[in-house]
Amino acid sequence: MSKRAADPPVSPGRLKNHDREASDAPGSSNGSGASINPAMGEFEDQYEDEFESEVIEAGADGNPDPDSDAENGAERDVDGDTKMDDEADGSSGRRRSKEQEKEQVYLPSRRALGKDEVLEPDPSAYHMLHRMNVTWPCLSFDIIKDGLGDERRGYPATAYLVTGTQAERTNRNEIMVLKLSGLNKMPQDGDDDDDNDDDDSDTEDDPILESRSIPLTTTTNRIRVAPHSHTSPEKLVASMCESGDVLIHDIHPHILSFDTPGYTIPSASNRPLATLKMHQRTEGYAIDWSPLSQRGQLLTGDNNGRIFYTSRTADGGWKTDASPFTGHTGSVEEIQWSPTQPTIFASGSSDGTVKIWDLRSKKHRPQLSVDVSSSDINVMSWCRRVDFLLATGADDGVWGVWDLRTFPSSATGASISPTAQFTFHQQPITSIEFHPSEDSIVAVASADNTVTLWDLSVELDDEESRDTAGVEDVPPQLLFVHYMKEVKECHWHPQIPGTVVATGGEGFGIFKTISV
Repeated sequence: MSKRAADPPVSPGRLKNHDREASDAPGSSNGSGASINPAMGEFEDQYEDEFESEVIEAGADGNPDPDSDAENGAERDVDGDTKMDDEADGSSGRRRSKEQEKEQVYLPSRRALGKDEVLEPDPSAYHMLHRMNVTWPCLSFDIIKDGLGDERRGYPATAYLVTGTQAERTNRNEIMVLKLSGLNKMPQDGDDDDDNDDDDSDTEDDPILESRSIPLTTTTNRIRVAPHSHTSPEKLVASMCESGDVLIHDIHPHILSFDTPGYTIPSASNRPLATLKMHQRTEGYAIDWSPLSQRGQLLTGDNNGRIFYTSRTADGGWKTDASPFTGHTGSVEEIQWSPTQPTIFASGSSDGTVKIWDLRSKKHRPQLSVDVSSSDINVMSWCRRVDFLLATGADDGVWGVWDLRTFPSSATGASISPTAQFTFHQQPITSIEFHPSEDSIVAVASADNTVTLWDLSVELDDEESRDTAGVEDVPPQLLFVHYMKEVKECHWHPQIPGTVVATGGEGFGIFKTISV
């Protein structure tokens, strides 16, 4: 993913509304960890093609371009490791010793890579691994549930996404609807390899990335798909824009065009169903659809600490309450609806607090408030399986899980202890999400260029969990560390068990590890 199809844009160095540079210390992709003393509670192809027009072939499973290798005088083995010719590297037959070539585990945020050091994923640690370039970096995306069925475990896999760009010029931005197909399983040692078929199937095993574009004149800070869109004729998408506007689109025609030969997307479909201006040009990032409302209920928060409630009217329009919910002294960074109570939601802020709200409150003030961090609360995830668990990720790299039953009945900002807390990451947490069906599994993305997978059910005294293959100070709850440059957001695919999709400064990654 070192190439880009357009003029090289400036990679996004900021995180949310804070001007920061992403850490240049990348992580490991082989499941290793770093030093931590957690306060843990108890729980029961890197083949890189360019993004072109509307249909492109994307890289898969670490298999490089043979033509490119030939030009560089290199040949590659089946695992994607480069072997230089004697003449090409001037070594006259000299080879590095096995000791020099020995693979080493790399711990993120602990040291910078050396000039000649390169991170390589361990193919045996993945069931599936693909990386795909797009024209511009994307800060946010969401997975579109489809009609292909749940619990899909076969290959090749297919996924639908929607994302918004952060282009070099604002008038070149767009919302992109993506279809990723032909996502094959990672080849493993011992798999049958029929060389006779290689010449006849050069591209049939390569993933395909198709896209449909909705032009915009502003950066998309965060984008979310309405949770019931897969059962509705409309596929509603809400985007929180840098301009302060909230846009609502119906992307059903764009999705339909992927699988309907000859279908032409009506030009009117690129126009939003609604443009909501209640934030009055104040930028924001927090946005969430109610998981319990079929007709559409939306919450949005901005940098002035205001939260607005918008709902669908009987005639298909949209109405926003004129009076916002107020109580935060900093920007509202994240909003999460309760998965079980239709009027309850939580918010996280740069003031370091998590607040619980009730739509029925006429004063529009928080019902509960808890101090959870001395830095900004960047992201949150409300567990869908256990409705009293809430995960938070902060700007100091600390993430934790909170038991809402322990929150005091106070709206003044009390302090409590988390059920679990981890300091493994030493850069800001950029995304966090509970697994959709396993309440103890959490995915965390960080500005240290890693996506980590965790299992909170692992006990500290579990003898097997203490075996970390010689790597010191690894939290036993840490399952996996995946490297991704400038990663901004990650989500579990709700219909392909164990599969994670993430976006970063160099495109998208989709992977499934042997750990989950």
